[in-house]
Amino acid sequence: MITMDDIVRDGHLSLRTVAKEVELPIGEEDKEILIKMAQFLKNSQDKETAEKYGLRAGVGLAAPQINVNKRMIAVYAEDTDGKVYDYALINPKIVSHSVEKSYLASGEGCLSVDKPIPGYVPRYTRIRVKGTSLEGEQVDIRLKGFPAIIFQHEIDHLNGVMFYDHINQENPFHEPDDAVQIER
Repeated sequence: MITMDDIVRDGHLSLRTVAKEVELPIGEEDKEILIKMAQFLKNSQDKETAEKYGLRAGVGLAAPQINVNKRMIAVYAEDTDGKVYDYALINPKIVSHSVEKSYLASGEGCLSVDKPIPGYVPRYTRIRVKGTSLEGEQVDIRLKGFPAIIFQHEIDHLNGVMFYDHINQENPFHEPDDAVQIER
């Protein structure tokens, strides 16, 4: 079981390293890691389990965050309409995106960053992601709003990019031009 002790913190080299592609079909060891990542998210959102193990709630986790230099992410989140996004993906890639930008009104956080970093993080409003599921199936997902932001945040981790790299350093709360504010 993954706990907060397994999650590397800001400043760790793996968070700034470009992760390696996972050879397919996925091996048992990588499959186990990805299953544990997905389970961590569910555990972190379960009040009793989170309290018992001291877990911070998370909606996404990338393998580099647990010091595994591989292109794997897990997402477990609900959008404003109550739709649940439950994905464990190997080699996810954004294959297209909107011109329109959006950002979370509350800013973004990260399980690897222990302190709040205020500011708006501009993201694409809509994206299309392709990847491979744990079962070896090709996945093609169209996302918008909050789920799109989560996937962009996690895929950034695979490229050694942190959310705060996107914040305007001179004016952290500068609203990106023509961007849609998303409440969460």
